[in-house]
Formats: sequence, structure tokens, C-alpha cells
Amino acid sequence: MKRLSFFRTIQAKLIIIYVLLILIAMQLIGVYFVSSMKNSLTENFTKDLKARAEMLSILTADKFSSDTTTSDDESSVDSLRGMVNNLYINGAEIQVLDASGKIITTSVPSQNDYVGQRNTQTVVSRALQGISDNEEYIIGDDNVRKKVVAKPVVSGGKIVGAIYIAADMKDLYATMSRINSVFISGLLLALALTAVLGVILAHTITQPIKEMTRHATAVAEGRFNRKMPVFGNDEIGQLSQAFNYMTGRLRDALSQNEEEKEKLASILTNMSDGVVATDERGIVILMNRRAALMLGEEGPLPEGAPLEVLLGLDAEQAGALSGGSAQSSLLRLTHHDHEDPNIVRVTFTPIHRREGGIAGTIAVLQDVTDQENLEESRREFVANVSHELRTPLTTIKSYAEALDDGALDDPQLAARFVGVIRNETERMIRLVTDLLHLSRLDSKEARLRMQHTDISEMLEDVADRFSFQIRQKRIDISTRVRRGITNAWLDRDQIDQVLGNLVSNALKYTPEGGTIELEASRNEEGMLAISVRDSGIGIPKKDIERIFERFYRVDKARSRNMGGTGLGLSIAREIVKAHGGSISLQSELDQGSKVTFTLPLDEQRRGQA
Repeated sequence: MKRLSFFRTIQAKLIIIYVLLILIAMQLIGVYFVSSMKNSLTENFTKDLKARAEMLSILTADKFSSDTTTSDDESSVDSLRGMVNNLYINGAEIQVLDASGKIITTSVPSQNDYVGQRNTQTVVSRALQGISDNEEYIIGDDNVRKKVVAKPVVSGGKIVGAIYIAADMKDLYATMSRINSVFISGLLLALALTAVLGVILAHTITQPIKEMTRHATAVAEGRFNRKMPVFGNDEIGQLSQAFNYMTGRLRDALSQNEEEKEKLASILTNMSDGVVATDERGIVILMNRRAALMLGEEGPLPEGAPLEVLLGLDAEQAGALSGGSAQSSLLRLTHHDHEDPNIVRVTFTPIHRREGGIAGTIAVLQDVTDQENLEESRREFVANVSHELRTPLTTIKSYAEALDDGALDDPQLAARFVGVIRNETERMIRLVTDLLHLSRLDSKEARLRMQHTDISEMLEDVADRFSFQIRQKRIDISTRVRRGITNAWLDRDQIDQVLGNLVSNALKYTPEGGTIELEASRNEEGMLAISVRDSGIGIPKKDIERIFERFYRVDKARSRNMGGTGLGLSIAREIVKAHGGSISLQSELDQGSKVTFTLPLDEQRRGQA
């Protein structure tokens, strides 16, 4: 590992770069030198062969005569053989060819067997065609590279033969090899000297840098009293002076920053509002204790948590936040251990950089749950009560004015008007009674008087209570209790009110000759499920989700004419919820409705206890 770390140092890099530069320079020089030397030697070798071939061509030209000289003329052949042998070339074969390309004589005794045979090489063919500049490289039978030259022999204006010379280049390449060896030896020696000089040069540069690194590490660890020694007045010395100046300024800045940080921490800790800060990417970097309590983050700050995820912002709010615009919005935050969400007013303020752009965002959280709940309750109460009381009060006022205007003198008309006033008054009394009941349920003041109740008996009592209305509309009502259902632990009066409201609604909206079914069973969760099914007019799908809201009516005019207050199903829901159950409705338009509410059975109550 130490060896690997050494090669990562500036000293090693300087040495390597210095040596590589010298190596590259010498390689370029060597390549150029060797290439030039090779070309020069090859060119001289080729010129020498061509000169000897030219000379031999001239000497043999007068020996050839189409009338007197043939390949069988022994005297002529001997004369040519003597000329070839006198023109000795080391490691070369010289052949004299006639006009047909047959070998007349050769300088290599071992090749005498080929005398009289034709030489079919390309250079020979070209020479016999009168082309004087013929040369090529071949690989001989002995795997030696040879230079081949061919010259035509011209006598009397005719080509009477050719001179063929094939000289091996062993000596030339041996010379090149010796030159390369000398060059490589010089290169290695130069590299060794370069490496030594590079080490010395790198040490003079890196030693001050190492010293500066040690002092920088000490400063990073908080030891600001350390000063960097100044090595001369060169660039490194100037860097040392700048480093010492920076250390002093950094010591002062950090001291001031610590003071401001302590002040800010004290302010954030004791604030009644929550504060959350993010960086430029929207990642939370700071959150005070009050914000953690509001958000339910009791543990450490989650690493890399985006602000929009932490606050549960929607896409539009997240887009506005990333745009860097200041904004304020209300959020409903649900804790893991609380069912009801907290309403928090969040004010987002972007932090702008001096050079432009957004450096982060500050979010201030104010818990306005109580204020919003009170305001919402007030608005809802005023709106609903005003709406529901206005109609009967207006009716009572109208009929009272009519009586005052003279209708009182007509006994029959006066009795009818008084009856209307009485009905509207009773309606307001029912409305106020239901409002008071809901108020007690909302405030948890309505205590449940739990008792063992026979389910079958309770359903029969409810059916008997509405027997008169049932006979009037000729409606068939039935009760059914599934096997295994006997008793339940509940508030009999409250559940009777729930069943009364459900059966009353079924009677109101079921035409004559219809059916109403009351059924008690055990659902999949093992709870008591009581359902009231009718064959009435049903409820549109768009109204099913809101049917349990207070003062919500599907047909407002019809409901008021039938004496409804719009609170029956809301009261039923609150009673069932107080028992630990739930209520739901299924309905098809013109096919009827089914309301089902669930209650814990007696054994479930004991298990919970």
C-alpha cells in the first residue's frame, strides 16, 4: 500500500512526467534517426547493385550476337562465367539470361543445375521487355530477405538478354542492429540520469508542499495557532504567507460564527412556533423542537428528508416552493398516534443568494388547530341552524300575520292556521332537541348506559313501534336474527334511537305495498352487524358519500314536508361510533336502500376490557 501511495504523490508524478518527456523525445529522435539510417543504407545498397548490374550489362552486351552466341557455345559461356565471377558481390547471386529468359551462367556453383532453365520472376520479365528500372524484395529459400535487381542487355538496338542479381541483406540488417543497440544503451543511460535529476528536482518542490499539508491538517483539526514557515520569496513562499493570513481570518470568522450559532440555537429552542430550514435542493437541514412535536418527529432528523415529503405537500404546493416564491398555506398533519389531524399554518420564505438563486427555504409552522376547529364549528353551526330555522320561523310569521289580518275571525281557517303553526313549532323543537343531542355526543358528555340486550327482542320492539304506520302503507316488515346471535353489550336506548331513525326513513321513502327487512348477523370481523333494508326509491350514487353529513338531504323539499330535520343519520353515526362500531349505506336508485351498522359483541367487549 505504501508503494501505491507513493505513486499518488506529486513527487512521483513529477518524476514520471519528467522521465516520460525525455523518453518520448528520445524515442522520437531515435525513430527518426533509425528510419533515416535504414533508408540511407538501403538506398546505397540498391544503388550499388544497380551500378554493378549496369556495368555487367554493358560488358556482356558485346558478347551476345544473335548469329554467333547461343547457350551451347562453350567459349562464350566460359567468357561470361569469368566476367560474373570477377564481379564478386558478397552474399549475392548473379545470373546472365538470354533473350528467352534462360539462365546462361550463374555466380553460385550450387545453382548450376538451374542453367538452361527459364527465370520467370517479374523483374526478369520486365527487363526482357526493355524496362531498365526493375527491383524488388524477396524472401529466399534460406529465409533471408534479399534485394533483387534486373537489367536488360541491349546489343545492336535489340534486347539480347538480361542481368539478374539477388543480394541478401544480412550485413545491412546486422549493421542496423548494432546501431539500434548503441542507441538503446544511450537511451537507458539518459533515462537513469534523468530519473536521478527528476528526484532531486521533485524533492525541492514537494518538500515545502508536504510541510504546508501538515500545517493545513493541524488547522483543520482546530489548531489555529500554527503558522506555516515561509520558504523563500517564490510562488511557494507567497502561498505560505497567504495560508498564514487565511488561518488568522478563519480563526476570527469561526469565533464569530460560534457566537451567532449559540444565539440562534437559543432563539430556536425557546420559540413557540416551529421552524424548519432546507438547503437549495429542498432537503431538511434544521428543525427545532417545536416543529418536531408538531410533525411527530421525536427521533433524530431523518437524513435526506425532502421538505415536501416531511410536510406532505401536494404537487402544486411543491412546485410553488421550488419556484422560490414566498407563500402561506394551511396543512392538515396526521400523527401516527392521533386520529384527528392537526391544522398547521406554514409560511415559506426563500433564502436568496447575493449572486442570485435560491440558497434554501425557511418554513415557520404555527399550530392553529383549535382556532380553525372553533371557526369551522361556528360557521357550520350558524349556517345550518340559520338555514333550518328560517323556514319554520318564516311559516309561523306568515300564518301569524294572516291570523292578525282577519283570518282569526274565520273559525275553520283559524284552526287550520293554528295547526300549521303548531306543526312548525314542534318541528323546531325536534330540531333543537337533535342539535342538543349531537352537541352532547360531540363533547363526549352523552354517557353510554351499557347493558346486556337481547337482539331479537330489540328488533321486534322496533317493528312493533311502527306497526300503525306500517299498516297504513300496507308495508310488509320482517325481522331475522342469524344463528349464533343472542345478546350484545350496548346502550339499549341509544341503539333504539338509531334503529328508529333508520326504520322511520325506510317508511318515509318506501311506497305502499313495499317491504322492510331488519336483520342481525355476524360479519367477517366477528362483530354484530344490524341492517335495515327497504324497497323504496333509493338514493343517487352522487349523494351516498354525503348522506351522513349533518343537515344533508337528497330531496330537501320532500324531507321537510315529511318532518325530517336532516340530523337523523348524523345522530345515528355518532351513536354507533361511540359504541366502537361503524355505519354504511348501500343503495340503488328505484331499487331500495340498505343501511348496515356494526357493534362489538359481548365477548369482544370482554376481550377489550
